[in-house]
Amino acid sequence: MIGVIADDLTGAAEIGAVGLRHGLRAEIVRRGKPSGRAEVVCVDTDSRSCSPDEAGKRAASAARLLRSAGARWIYKKVDSVLRGQVTAEVEAVMAQLRLNRALLLPANPSLGRVIRDGQYFVRGKPIHRTEFARDPEHPRRVAQVLRLFKLPRRFLLRLSNGEHALADGTIIVGEAATPQEVREWAALHGAEMLPAGGAEFFNALLGAAGGGPDCRPPDGSRPKAPPSGGKPAPHRRELFVCGTFAEAARRFVDEARRRKIPVFSLPQELIWGAKLSPAAAEVIASRVVAALDEQPRAILNVGLPTVHDPGVARRLSHAVVQIAEVVLRRVQIPRVFAEGGATSAELVRRMGWARLTVQCELAPGVAVLAVDGEESIRLTIKPGSYSWPAGFQF
Repeated sequence: MIGVIADDLTGAAEIGAVGLRHGLRAEIVRRGKPSGRAEVVCVDTDSRSCSPDEAGKRAASAARLLRSAGARWIYKKVDSVLRGQVTAEVEAVMAQLRLNRALLLPANPSLGRVIRDGQYFVRGKPIHRTEFARDPEHPRRVAQVLRLFKLPRRFLLRLSNGEHALADGTIIVGEAATPQEVREWAALHGAEMLPAGGAEFFNALLGAAGGGPDCRPPDGSRPKAPPSGGKPAPHRRELFVCGTFAEAARRFVDEARRRKIPVFSLPQELIWGAKLSPAAAEVIASRVVAALDEQPRAILNVGLPTVHDPGVARRLSHAVVQIAEVVLRRVQIPRVFAEGGATSAELVRRMGWARLTVQCELAPGVAVLAVDGEESIRLTIKPGSYSWPAGFQF
């Protein structure tokens, strides 16, 4: 079994979908222990917004859990644009596993996210000139990669732009501008180092290992993965929960309105500091339920001007989920779509869903999950900065 430690739910789902791509059963654990039925187990520590110390503790605890569950090797998933407590978590996992080298490869060249000449580029633009510069909690204000990290406490941090050498006592950040360069880095994976990074690096590691060492059932079989891509079969009800301010989310909601899809937003006064009362949540939820009696799809979103205060952004995202919870507890909705890591995690927490199984991958980073104990529900999640697949564009 391969263990993965992710700091948010969308990252865990993205990695689980990569495992499925290689024919490996994958599950996400948010509470409790792995089921013992998966070859890729992703632990979501929900630590991106934590302090460095708390994030490190959660990452170390996840490493202990995975090692005790029989993980043969462990991958530390980090945000591809290095948001969160990256160095604190990598160091904590290294210490827990008694490793003194780490190879960190966050770039996803296939998605236009590359590291070249010490700079981070997103689709050809320096990252500080993209929407990531306006991230409410982790704004990317420079393109120099090493300046996107907090300094490690125990290890050296070094950027390598071609020299494939892994020194002891060092966290090496690898440059990668092409998928081939990612594969070249993956060839260096060994038992004495911690591999860490984005989904494309994990995919390359599985490819280099033929699916990953010692991760399949005793008979060596590879389970048949559900087909990826395409639009899922239609269902009576679909609820979209969009708790981000990303440009992709705004485009999606604007197009939905043009197509006369019911869209519900938060009350304007919430942006000025008011809290969403249970009574107000009930009123909006009742309107959503009524809309779903007439049409198969409805969208819940923030629907307010962009905010730059991380506390306010988080509160508004949670308010959207508060309404979604009321809707989901009142009426059966077979297909739920959540946009944004914080939004997805809050929805799963409120609904009490402890373990999820990856069912299929609709597009890179967009995964369909089955909820343990809720056979009638399929939860599809994606990062806020990704677009929904073409099949979901109205």
